[in-house]
Amino acid sequence: MRIYFMGICGTAMGNAALLARAAGHEVLGADAGVYPPMSTVLAQAGITLHEGYDPARLARLAPDLVVIGNAMSRGNLEVEWLLDTRAIAFTSLPALLADFVLKGRKNIVIAGTHGKTTTTALTAFLLRENGRDPGFLIGGVPQDPPVGNHLGAAADPFVIEGDEYDSAFFDKRSKFIHYAPHIAVLNNLEFDHADIFRDLQDVQRTFLHLTRIVPRNGWIVLNGDDDNLRTLGPLAWTRVVRVGTGEANDVRITNFAESAAGASFQIGWKGALWAEVKWSQPGIFNARNAAMAACATGLALYPGEPAKLQLDALARFRGVKRRQELLVDTPQLKVIEDFGHHPTALAETLRSLRSRYPGMRMTAVFEPRSNTARTKVMQAGFMRALAAADEVYIGTVSRAEKLKEEERFDVEAVLQHLDVQGVHAYTAESNAALLEKLLANTRAVMEPQVVVFFTNGSFDGIIAAFAQTAGRA
Repeated sequence: MRIYFMGICGTAMGNAALLARAAGHEVLGADAGVYPPMSTVLAQAGITLHEGYDPARLARLAPDLVVIGNAMSRGNLEVEWLLDTRAIAFTSLPALLADFVLKGRKNIVIAGTHGKTTTTALTAFLLRENGRDPGFLIGGVPQDPPVGNHLGAAADPFVIEGDEYDSAFFDKRSKFIHYAPHIAVLNNLEFDHADIFRDLQDVQRTFLHLTRIVPRNGWIVLNGDDDNLRTLGPLAWTRVVRVGTGEANDVRITNFAESAAGASFQIGWKGALWAEVKWSQPGIFNARNAAMAACATGLALYPGEPAKLQLDALARFRGVKRRQELLVDTPQLKVIEDFGHHPTALAETLRSLRSRYPGMRMTAVFEPRSNTARTKVMQAGFMRALAAADEVYIGTVSRAEKLKEEERFDVEAVLQHLDVQGVHAYTAESNAALLEKLLANTRAVMEPQVVVFFTNGSFDGIIAAFAQTAGRA
């Protein structure tokens, strides 16, 4: 089959295109900007790329199927031509994966407000380290496994990051509803994506829909410490395994400790020690990600007896790019990049960094960029989270002109709140100007300092620029 991807250079779309190519299909696609590194990887796989969207070109190419990414909307020239003519069948990315990749597989679907990418990478990594050839699709750039997508052996599980965001402009169901889970991992549940969900109950509703398609011979691996997941009810139609720090959990994390040398903890199964873990990944949140991944992998390989799974490999797991990634590491300065864009993620990361680097000055640099973070919906939460730093820099609100003033993240109000809390806080008229202010102030700081950048985007390139310049000082 000849398959055409609209928005092919996005991480998810590009990795899915590579999976389709590996499955033997002819693949081509277009994007508004054909850019590396994804464009390079796609071209090396023999995938033809086109710059921009052109209905006449799409008609000439005449693919059998068009995959419309969820970044596409009405008004796109190719979308409008497809709707006007109905000349070529089209589908969403999740529906394509369901039909061409996931059908017939024992799928492990990793869901949750936080930790999906890391837990998906961990699950795929543990399956590979235990002698299997799983398929996987990871919504980021993992270091382990060394690639973000792999078709794997049909007899082995397929691990996929299950996003609750909608599938396409014509399919408003959450992506994970398409993924036919045999094992569904529910890492946590909080209100997010205010652009598509009305409130917390709306998010809980879509997670409940996911649990209802887990078969009776499958499993739900659930964060037993999470109050918002507990409200989903007993989930009596399938088997449930609970993971967490509390005594009531089937898989329990105990004796967590963290320092500059790394983190250590124990994982137990039904009251008996399963494994002692020492690794480089920060925070109790990553310990929980590891326990969730271990449980899902163990259930997939040893149904009902997950503790038979060997977990020695966790010590070698190197994590995912842009997840608490250490860019500069000197005695005087640590520079860290994190994908954090939710108050809980910021708070947990800052708490972990305090344990890892005690006594160092903590500087948080935050870009209000995601569709929710750039609004006032979670502004109070961001105020509380950022108050855990000694110093805060807030970038310009992304696409601010598209928001009404009363709906927009109020940078000045946040700065004033932090100032009252005794936290030095700054902003600037542009992210480039913010970089100059940050560099000047960092040079003036005599004490050892941690600078952590929080954004789900590029932050206009200031992260790499700061790491390069400050790291040479």
